[in-house]
Amino acid sequence: MKQVQKISVASEPAAVYYLQVSWEDDIGTGFSLSLSDGQSAWHGRVSEEDISKEAGEMEMKREKYVEELKRALALGTKQADAYSFDLTKDDIEAEDLSFIYEKVLKDVSFRLGSARLCKVQSPAEVIKEMIDFGLVCTAELHVKSELLANENERLLSDQNYILQELEKCVAEKEQLEQELFTRFVLVLNEKKAKIRSLQEKLKEVEATAESAKHHRDKLSTVRSSPTAEEADYDASTDDENSNVQSSISQVSVSYRGNSKAPTASLAIDNTSPDIMDIAPSRKRRQRLQKAEEIESKSSKQSAQQPKSR
Repeated sequence: MKQVQKISVASEPAAVYYLQVSWEDDIGTGFSLSLSDGQSAWHGRVSEEDISKEAGEMEMKREKYVEELKRALALGTKQADAYSFDLTKDDIEAEDLSFIYEKVLKDVSFRLGSARLCKVQSPAEVIKEMIDFGLVCTAELHVKSELLANENERLLSDQNYILQELEKCVAEKEQLEQELFTRFVLVLNEKKAKIRSLQEKLKEVEATAESAKHHRDKLSTVRSSPTAEEADYDASTDDENSNVQSSISQVSVSYRGNSKAPTASLAIDNTSPDIMDIAPSRKRRQRLQKAEEIESKSSKQSAQQPKSR
C-alpha cells in the first residue's frame, strides 16, 4: 500500500515536500519513505526492528506506537495539525538527510522516530512514481465521485417519487377521513333518532303501566271500603230478615192459639214495617223466594196438625 501527502518541514517553512510512504500488509512490519521537493529525491527504509527499538526508547507499547505511526505517516493531511516533520543534515555539504516525525501536543512535542534518507541519483523515477500514484488516486476518486453522484441522483429521484406518493396518500387520507366522518354523522343521527323513538316508547309504556297500576289501586280501594248504597243495603237486609222472622213467629203463635182457624196463621202481621227495596233485584228475589218457601212450609204444617187430631 502507498500513501502520498504534501508536507512542510519546520526548518524550511517556505519549502514544499512530497512524502510517499509504502508498506506491505501492516506498517508495523516496516515501511519505505520517499521524499521529493520536485527536483531532488531521497529514499530510506524503517525496519520492524527499528520500530520496536523506537517504541522501547519511548517506553510505549508497540501496538500503540504503531497506531501513532499510522496517524502520522499514513493518514495524510487528516492529522496535519497533530504531527510535525523536520529535516536535518549531518554535514552542510552532505546529501543524505535525517527525516524526523514528531507528535504535537498543546505546548510541546515529542519525537516519534526518525529515518535515514539517501539521495536518489535519478529523482525522475521517484517523482514519476509519485505522479502516477497521484493520477491513480485521482482516477479512483473520480470514479467514486461519479458513483456517489449517480447514487445521489437516484436518491433524489426516489425522494421526489416518495414525496409525490406521500402527497397523494395524504390527499387520499383526507378524502377518506371526510367520507368516514360523513358516514359517521349519518349513522350517529340514525342512532340518535332511534334512541329518541325508544325513549318515547318507553315513556308510553311507563305511562300505561302507571295508569294500570293506578286503576288497580283504585279498584282495590273501592272493594276494601263499601259504598253508602252497600251500607244501606246491609242495613235494609238486616231489617228485612228481622221482619221475616217476626212474621214466622206470629204465624206459629196464631196456630198454637187457635187450631180451628188455620188460615189465620197465614196472615202476616200488617203492622210490620214495609221493606225498603234498595237491594239489587236478583238478591231481592232470592230473599222473597226464601220468605215464600218458609210461609208455604208453615201453611202445610198448620193444615196437617188438625187432621191428625
